[in-house]
Amino acid sequence: MTIWDRLVDSTAPAERLAAFRICVGVFVLTYLVLRAPVFWALADKSSPTFDALGVLGWLDDPLPRSLVRGLLVVAVVAGFAMSAGYRFRVSAPVFAVAVLLLTTYRSSWGQLLHFENLFALHLVLLSVSPASDVWSLDARRRGVTRRDPTTYGFVLQVACLCVVSTYVIAGIAKLRLGGIEWAVGDTLRNHIAYSAVRLELLGGDGSPLAGVAVRNPWVLPPMATATLLIEFSAPVALLGGWWRNAWVIAAWLMHIGVFALMLVGFPYPLFLVAFAPFFELERACGIALSMWPRLQRQSAQSP
Repeated sequence: MTIWDRLVDSTAPAERLAAFRICVGVFVLTYLVLRAPVFWALADKSSPTFDALGVLGWLDDPLPRSLVRGLLVVAVVAGFAMSAGYRFRVSAPVFAVAVLLLTTYRSSWGQLLHFENLFALHLVLLSVSPASDVWSLDARRRGVTRRDPTTYGFVLQVACLCVVSTYVIAGIAKLRLGGIEWAVGDTLRNHIAYSAVRLELLGGDGSPLAGVAVRNPWVLPPMATATLLIEFSAPVALLGGWWRNAWVIAAWLMHIGVFALMLVGFPYPLFLVAFAPFFELERACGIALSMWPRLQRQSAQSP
């Protein structure tokens, strides 16, 4: 057994990958629907603030209005199909590419949302995986397909690797920009103060905890140090077991703290979807799916 085989689970049932497909698909689809006005409005933005990034780095000017809005419509339609596992070989790649382009285009206007990068990576990974072998409309139409458990396990291992990599990169970025002063200096205090003032200038209200933290700066260096420790220790989650559980809890609490102090929410990890590939999702999803026929029968029998 290689070191890679010992990370998380080297084997997994088809149901686990299917559950991951459902979780990610439903989350991203819901996110797109709720944030549709924001993505829709991108089509009307003018070029002075446009700076193309990533896969759109070759662009000199903003995309045509019809293309931006068409991408959003295509993403929503493909998202429904991908989540349900309908024509997965087509719907999943279309959904992944549409989301990647939309989120990259949004980032090109100056607002970088790193959790969008992570779920875009997960969608790309799912789009080339056998995530519709079970618990899908495709499986109902053509019959259930089961492959070697290492196939499903490998996809989930890569998904976990994407998660821990993003946290380590975030830690590296903090040290690269601020050095050790990020942990022991006033950088975090300045971030909190800036976030609160910005919200007030935009007509909103900052976090009530922001003022407390700024007035008591001695509490922030330990929090900043803990943040770096959590981000750089992310690879321990690949060991599974208590290592995984402890790190996921710590990372989730870190995001809760960020939201409490700055009202900056990262919904993908806050709703625990980002950490889904680390766990045996098929158990929870299996219970939910088994309950569905019962709910239908109860509804039919009710007066």
